[in-house]
Amino acid sequence: MKLAVIKTGGKQYQVAEGDSLKIEKLDTADQKIIFNEVLLTADGERVQVGRPLVAGAKVEAENLGASRSKKVLVFKYKSKTRHRVKRGHRQPFTQIKISKLDF
Repeated sequence: MKLAVIKTGGKQYQVAEGDSLKIEKLDTADQKIIFNEVLLTADGERVQVGRPLVAGAKVEAENLGASRSKKVLVFKYKSKTRHRVKRGHRQPFTQIKISKLDF
């Protein structure tokens, strides 16, 4: 089984062909996305660890669209002082599907 570890949006993801995942929002409208920052590759027999990147490796994915996740509520409360602050946050993300591992 071929797999790779890619870096995008300050995070690392372990991916294989056919995987669908949510990553930090990408500012691109392209249908095809290429990740060149590949940190590790494995094809079942051989494992290559980059220093810091694996030379010549890339991962191709298709863009399935962008959206925002569910709202996360942040509620701050201090007793005996009538201090209450309620805030919400929705993190944007991009849904992708891994189409090809090339290494």
